[in-house]
Amino acid sequence: MTFSIAARCADTGRFAIVVSSSSPAVAARCAFARAGVGAVATQNLTDPTLGPKGLDLMARGASAEEAMAELRRSAPHADYRQLTAVDTKGGTAVFSGAYTLGTFGAAQSQDAVAAGNLLANLAVPDAMIAAFEASTGADLGDRMLGAMGAALEAGGEAGPVRSAGLVMVDRVPWPVADLRVDWDEHDPIAALARLWKLWKPQLSSYVTRAVDPSSAPGYGVLGEE
Repeated sequence: MTFSIAARCADTGRFAIVVSSSSPAVAARCAFARAGVGAVATQNLTDPTLGPKGLDLMARGASAEEAMAELRRSAPHADYRQLTAVDTKGGTAVFSGAYTLGTFGAAQSQDAVAAGNLLANLAVPDAMIAAFEASTGADLGDRMLGAMGAALEAGGEAGPVRSAGLVMVDRVPWPVADLRVDWDEHDPIAALARLWKLWKPQLSSYVTRAVDPSSAPGYGVLGEE
């Protein structure tokens, strides 16, 4: 009931995850990223504790593969989980437990890993990675949304998706983008793309307002002096 891509931008060092599902509020449970460390997606019968645990392992020096091996070894009910990870060197890892639902699969490349369950077909993860690789040099958020569009074109989930989310981190201790469409009866991925289009040109300004408010740009709102 979920498909996602986790990725690193080799040019900027940013990490991001974009995810969609038939269930509500998917990004709140499944997408985890930490600046300077990596990104982890936890899905299928989701255990949200595995995202922070995987990031903690990579923060202590584990590669994505090493962190995944430890999660598989130590996580309760690991056979019910589907996990992906990407690290600071662009290394990736994926695990789909024996009880992953429906048609499931994954695809990996340098800097990106895609996975899904209850998919329409096995081509979906490959389509996401192909779209990500074809957009090298573009903004990471644009690349992530492009990968989701490619997933839909390849068939997406077996049933309709109802929620989607994008998490991105970059050099500060909070997500520079944390955009969520928690329920949409029509097209949550298109709604997420619209949110990203709105947020993208303002992203750096909100970081500046937190880090150095004296040099921050104006808000451009009624009543500002």
